[in-house]
Amino acid sequence: MKNSEWQNRTAVTTFILLGFGNAEDLNILLFLLFLAIYLVTLSGNLLIVLLVMFDQHLHTPMYLFLANLSFLESCYTSTILPRMLASFVTRDKTISLLGCILQMHFFTTLAATECYLLAAMSYDRYLAICKPLHYATLMNERMCILLVSVSCIIGLLLITILTCLVSQLNFCNRYIIDHFFCDFTPMVRLSCSDTQVAETAAFITSSIGILPTFLVTVASYVFIITTILKIPSITGRQKAFSTCSSHLTVVSIFYGSLMFVYVLPTTEKFKDLNKVFSLLYTFLTPMANPFIYSLRNKEVRSSLRKLVYQFWEFSVTQKKLCICD
Repeated sequence: MKNSEWQNRTAVTTFILLGFGNAEDLNILLFLLFLAIYLVTLSGNLLIVLLVMFDQHLHTPMYLFLANLSFLESCYTSTILPRMLASFVTRDKTISLLGCILQMHFFTTLAATECYLLAAMSYDRYLAICKPLHYATLMNERMCILLVSVSCIIGLLLITILTCLVSQLNFCNRYIIDHFFCDFTPMVRLSCSDTQVAETAAFITSSIGILPTFLVTVASYVFIITTILKIPSITGRQKAFSTCSSHLTVVSIFYGSLMFVYVLPTTEKFKDLNKVFSLLYTFLTPMANPFIYSLRNKEVRSSLRKLVYQFWEFSVTQKKLCICD
């Protein structure tokens, strides 16, 4: 009897991701939609990385943070979208237990890292606006690299502990995940083991990952807005606010959608709404970020024009050489 029960507890090694439910007739449309989102996200974010790498004028802490954020979000989206696109084509919604745990691990690691990176960017804007005379000393290249490294290390350490606990869980007869990717809560709900330790660890991890970074971000912008309001001229206030408005927009969208997903009750009533906001911070925010930063930032627009012009000059030169040959 015990052997039979143990076999039942270890039988499930494959999950089914329901995704967007029974929308089989819309698979082609959904494939094209999410393929477009993925291509725009990758090209936009990688373009920002290239601009910061090759334009000397963008070798400042603010743009180094931006390049790291863009690279992070390219990876972030790539943990979910390729598998989802494949499922639209093959109609295969299955994912192995190992694959599910790995997807959860990489996604949540990148999400935790982004929380710390956004907090570091908020601190950078605080120093630039509230401590302009000390900015170059306090936020040098070494400090910038240190903050990025610490963000990655903390994100990795926090989530690795959580992943190890999830990998120890047993899964019985329930194998359907009502989501479009393997997130912690939908996975743990299917376990037939005692999940108290894993859920407690998740609460502690979320508290360490989200709460301090959110408070740092809010505190930074309270000081920033207070300082901006003290500037006597309207032009001066507009100029100061323009240097942080892009980041404030990104932070508001990211934390707003994140809180809706993880703070709203996970009941049947909010299930579909939860998926909508999950879409917002997993796909739409990474896609929108390059547009938010480039459209609101003169230096990025100028660097982009310069890159396009150099590419055009190179193309014209190559055509001339071909004609001469």
